[in-house]
Amino acid sequence: MSQQAAALERRIAADLSHHDTARRAACLRQSGSHALSFCTMQPGMSYFEVPGAGYIAYAKYWGMRFALGEPVCPPHLANAMLDAFLDRHPDAIFVQVGKQVVDHLHARHGYYGTQFGSEARIDLAGWSLRGARKQVIRTAINGARLDGIEIREGGFDHDVRRISEAWIRTRRCKNNEIRFLIRPMIVDYREGTRYFYAYRDGEAVGFVFFDPIYRDGRLAGYVPNISRSSANFRQGLWYALMAHALARFQEEGVPFVALGLTPLMLAAEVEPQESRVLRATLSVIRERMDFLYNFKGLEFAKSRFQGQVEKTYCCHRRALPALAMTAMFRLTRII
Repeated sequence: MSQQAAALERRIAADLSHHDTARRAACLRQSGSHALSFCTMQPGMSYFEVPGAGYIAYAKYWGMRFALGEPVCPPHLANAMLDAFLDRHPDAIFVQVGKQVVDHLHARHGYYGTQFGSEARIDLAGWSLRGARKQVIRTAINGARLDGIEIREGGFDHDVRRISEAWIRTRRCKNNEIRFLIRPMIVDYREGTRYFYAYRDGEAVGFVFFDPIYRDGRLAGYVPNISRSSANFRQGLWYALMAHALARFQEEGVPFVALGLTPLMLAAEVEPQESRVLRATLSVIRERMDFLYNFKGLEFAKSRFQGQVEKTYCCHRRALPALAMTAMFRLTRII
């Protein structure tokens, strides 16, 4: 193939990719109501699409397929989308889905639906900083002010990579930025994303990026997907950034903020469709393998905002999907 022909093929591929992105973005703006809907636009994803209905995003790893969140489609088409997807990929694993998806997959396809963690949502209409459990947040706000921290919203700043790389070196998972369940920090598609930065002496020392959540074609809320802070401000800066953003969203009339996944935050009771052996395994990971990820610390931090907590599940064919769970942790770069 000549260089000219190869260049033409690259242009055609780029044009098709842009068209695909525009089509999925239109679906996202109409029906992206799940906390992970925006994450479906991250690089490296595959898509099962039904024209005129929507899509299911999934990642392939070790020959397995992991569906990310729930179908991006109108609610009344979700079950049909799941059925069509499983006709094509009958052994797919579903990660971070709600009870309606669990009930359908369990009743129609014989899937287990095992709690994987919890999600919390803050209804902004009645939210305030009052209350004993929010003392941590108030203390963080006061501490940031005394440290000369100024928090303000801005555009995307590529200098965030400097803060991020320093932050990652302080974490228990030091080798790579977590992906899949959390989108990469720098992505091509950023429509509707909000950026809040903390500055001291004019230098950015922390930030939180919020991704939009949509319902019926309108903005319904935000989810904080990327947060980092300088190693010198590890305690409290996230609270101050979050409080500032919540106050801004309240002023704008935004209905809610979803806090996203708190992995392995599990309810005491085991539901009938859950795999008891997997639940026991996840409990052991939470209690004894905190060196992999700061499960309890994240749970404590999010609980200070006192959002409404709901369970989130993974759906799987086998009672103990050991290989699939290992593959998922590898896919996310936790291990």
